[in-house]
Amino acid sequence: MADTTTRPPLYIRIHAADNVAIVANDGGLKTGATFADGLVLVDNVPQGHKVALTELAEGDAIVRYNVVIGYAQKALPRGSWVHERVMRMPTAPELEGLPIATVRPPAMPPLEGYTFEGYRNADGSVGSRNILAITQTVQCVAGVTEFAVQRIKAELLPKYPKVDDVVALEHSYGCGVAIDAPDAIIPIRTLRNISLNPNFGGEVMVVSLGCEKLQPERLLPPGTIPIADQRGGGVAGEALDVVFLQDDAHVGFMSMIDSVMRQAEVHLARLNARRRETVPASELVVGVQCGGSDAFSGVTANPAVGFATDLLVRAGATVMFSETTEVRDGIDQLTSRASSPEVAEAMIREMAWYDAYLQKGRVDRSANTTPGNKKGGLSNIVEKAMGSIVKSGSGPISGVLSPGEKVSQKGLIYAATPASDFICGTLQLAAGINLHIFTTGRGTPYGLAEVPVIKVATRSDLARRWHDLMDVNAGRIADGDATIEDVGWELFRLMLDVASGKKKTWAEHWKLHNALVLFNPAPVT
Repeated sequence: MADTTTRPPLYIRIHAADNVAIVANDGGLKTGATFADGLVLVDNVPQGHKVALTELAEGDAIVRYNVVIGYAQKALPRGSWVHERVMRMPTAPELEGLPIATVRPPAMPPLEGYTFEGYRNADGSVGSRNILAITQTVQCVAGVTEFAVQRIKAELLPKYPKVDDVVALEHSYGCGVAIDAPDAIIPIRTLRNISLNPNFGGEVMVVSLGCEKLQPERLLPPGTIPIADQRGGGVAGEALDVVFLQDDAHVGFMSMIDSVMRQAEVHLARLNARRRETVPASELVVGVQCGGSDAFSGVTANPAVGFATDLLVRAGATVMFSETTEVRDGIDQLTSRASSPEVAEAMIREMAWYDAYLQKGRVDRSANTTPGNKKGGLSNIVEKAMGSIVKSGSGPISGVLSPGEKVSQKGLIYAATPASDFICGTLQLAAGINLHIFTTGRGTPYGLAEVPVIKVATRSDLARRWHDLMDVNAGRIADGDATIEDVGWELFRLMLDVASGKKKTWAEHWKLHNALVLFNPAPVT
């Protein structure tokens, strides 16, 4: 392993046309540090931050990833620190006149022979875990449901050892909202499709207060829950299993808890009868996401995820990337990779919808970047977007999902979501993922209770400090100890082991998970 404490000054340049590069050394470098090519720092430059490789006059373009990420607001000598306070951000690219399905990536050979041990469902999907999920129609019942879940875990779950967990699908929606507003379809279908996630085995159980706007039959209309047709072949709709807390039969709090536990045991018994079976890697449905990003995200972790994405697509699997504001500045890269004009136009529609959504709040995409992003060297959303897009790999984009929709095809999918970690993860759950990949440079204990989350560190320093939170150290790429391909293959093989239940992620080990956060652009009353 490379000794990062004594290594000489190093910078990482992405493209030959770039006029800035990022400092690779742990702890950054001081004024006077001299690189092998003779470049001398005229400022202290933190790790991951940019250094000017050439003299930059006021107004000159600042180029990274062979993309203009900003313009110098003053003259910047060669060797100076280039950060957000000395840059002006470019305007967002127009959504007209874009290249439409113009790039035809070379056909990648199929990747055959890879399998995992998963749970087959009646609707044809495959789960990586065997979980009882309890859906809630409204926030009002959250306390009751959580109380019941804790008792179910303590008293019932030990009797059903083949069931991995019991989770409450808690959220803040359901009442006090404009339920008939056009955009209300987004949170409603999100919760509906999360309830049908492959990791729940088709066992849908609902807890309702009774008087809420989001009535159970509106959330899950008849016929939406597929179960095995007893006659063989196909599926049939199951009657909705609902516990109404306002039901007259409930006298006192504990009678509510007893009702929830009684119904839960019915579902636990059915889930406990399920067994893993060998399925092809094509049954993986993987969501890729980044959070707490830094300048190394686009250098190490995200390119490695992009390589793994290509491997998954070659294996016939489904991969979805998201985070609208974090790909918006690369829309030309995406539309050109679309598999058809229809796919390109769908991406443009999603970008335009989100532009309008932000405008209603009197903000634009620049509101995305966080103090942590900037401390990690990302000066603005343009630079952040260039590093985010590479998670999508190099293949054609074969489909587009609007927020809350469920995936129904294989290949590389753009699932439109906000960039918020929690909302993006919630919407990818609704889209049907059975595995989640999350890259981070600054560090975050993010997790999901509903699917395994594999965490990938962008820097070795983070991987060392958070050794029992990070599953993969992509920082080895910057250290010179591994290639993008090495880490990509490592990640691919780890996905198969995690999906098979052979390995647990650190987030699973510690039972770390974030709350579901439904995206609701409709009014609250």
